[in-house]
Amino acid sequence: MEAILKKQLEDYIDSHRQEMLDLWRDVVNLEGNSDDLAGLRLVVDRFKAEFEAAGMTCQLLPMGDKTQDYLVGTLGSDRPGKAVLFSGHYDTILPRGKYGPSPFRIENGHARGPGVLDMKGGIVIALYVIRALNAIGWAERPLKICFVSDEESCHEHNDKAGETLMREAEGCLCAFNMETGRINNDICIGRSARVGFDVAIDGVAAHAGNDFASGRSAIAEMCRKVLELEALTNLEKGSTVNCGVIRGGTVANAIPGHCELNVDMRFLSQAELTKTVEAAKAICEKTWIDGTHTTYSYRVAMPAFETIPGVMELYELTRSASEAYGYGSPGKIVLGGVSDASYLTMAGVPTLCSCGVRGENNHTDEEYGLVESLYERAKLLTAVVLHLDEFKY
Repeated sequence: MEAILKKQLEDYIDSHRQEMLDLWRDVVNLEGNSDDLAGLRLVVDRFKAEFEAAGMTCQLLPMGDKTQDYLVGTLGSDRPGKAVLFSGHYDTILPRGKYGPSPFRIENGHARGPGVLDMKGGIVIALYVIRALNAIGWAERPLKICFVSDEESCHEHNDKAGETLMREAEGCLCAFNMETGRINNDICIGRSARVGFDVAIDGVAAHAGNDFASGRSAIAEMCRKVLELEALTNLEKGSTVNCGVIRGGTVANAIPGHCELNVDMRFLSQAELTKTVEAAKAICEKTWIDGTHTTYSYRVAMPAFETIPGVMELYELTRSASEAYGYGSPGKIVLGGVSDASYLTMAGVPTLCSCGVRGENNHTDEEYGLVESLYERAKLLTAVVLHLDEFKY
C-alpha cells in the first residue's frame, strides 16, 4: 500500500510541475514588499483563490491600516484528529522594481526574483501538498494554513500578529513553517529570539580646548556601557549581544553632548531573553560619569522558536520518511535568524521550519531557489503527512 501511495503522490506532483512553476512565477512577479499594501493585496488574493480551488474554506483577517490581511484556511474541519498546519509569510524584503519588470527568471536551474526563495515558493509547496493529498483521497485529519503579510518587518506595525498565529496554531498536531529551505537540505528545529535594544545618552557639550572641565562626554559614558552590554553575551547559552550602531558627537574639538546606540540581542530561550534584558536595563540605569543621563527602550522583535517536546520526534519522522522515499537524509540545525515558527511552539505545537524551497542569499539581489526543490519538498511533505499516525511524543 505504501508503494502505491508513494507512486500516486509522486505522479501527481510530476504531472503538475509546469502548473506549480507557473504559479511560482506569477506570484513572484506580483512582488509585494512588506510596505507595499497594494502589491500584497494582489498576492494574497491570488493565493486565496488557489487554496479555495483546492477545497479550503479561507478568510482574510484584517491586521490594521499599515498591514495587509492574513490568509487563513481550513480543509476538512469535520475530520477526526488534530489538524496539520502550514504557515509562513507572503511579503518580501526588497522594494518594488528592484529586479525590473517581470522579475521571475530561471538560470541554470536557479529561480530568481523577489521572494522567490523567501518565501513564495514555500507557499506553492504547501498548496500542492494539499492538492496531492486530495488527489490520492487522503482525509485522515484537518489541514490548516496561516500566511501572514508582515513577517519581514517583524510585525512592526501589528500588535495582533503573535496572538493571531498562536490562536490559529492552538490544538494542531504539528506545523510546518514554509520558510526558506537550507541549501544543504537541513531542517530547522530552533531559532533565536531577537530583541532590538536602543540606548540614548545626554551629556554636557563643551569646547574641548577652552572649557574641557565643564563637559560631560556622552560618548565616554556610552563606551563604558558598550563594554558592559557586550559582556552579557553567553555563547554556551546561545545568547549574543551586539552593539552594532553608535552615533555621537559633532566635531573632534567639542565634548560630545549626545550619543545613541542600537543593540541587537539574540536568545535561544525566552528565559535567557528575560534574564539578559533585565541585566541590560541595570547597566543603562548605572551612571559612570556624573552629569550624564541615559534612557533606553527595547522591543522583542520576535520570540524564540524553542525546541519544545515533539519537535525532535517530528524531525525524526521527516528524516525517516525522506530516506524511505529516496529524497535524501536531511540534517537538523538551530538558526540565529528569526521566524514565526516561534509563535507556533509558544502555542505548544511541535514545528519544523525551513520547509520551503531550498536556496541561498535571502534579502539580496542574488537570492535564488533551486527549481527542482519545489517538487522534491512537495513530495517529501506529502509523504510526512501520510505517516503522521507514527508521530508520537
